[in-house]
Amino acid sequence: MDPIRIPTEIDTPHQVLLWATDEFVPFMMFLVIGNLIGHLILFCGLGAIFGNLYRRYKNTRPDGYLNHLLYWAGFRGHKGLTYTNPYSREFLP
Repeated sequence: MDPIRIPTEIDTPHQVLLWATDEFVPFMMFLVIGNLIGHLILFCGLGAIFGNLYRRYKNTRPDGYLNHLLYWAGFRGHKGLTYTNPYSREFLP
């Protein structure tokens, strides 16, 4: 088993147990769906497989690749600030 690097920067994703949150969410979605349907063990296995495939896909692509695909699929993200820069001298429309 490879050692897990503990994030120390502010830009790294949050950790849930040993996984990053974006890798843990697919597993939890399959877990909830499996619980609702009544096939918990089957969907836990599918969630683990899907989470592993997602991790492999994410680690072999450059940063921001999935955001790029989501943008071209019609899901626009925003990178706007919720407050203005206090060091700005001019505000242009």
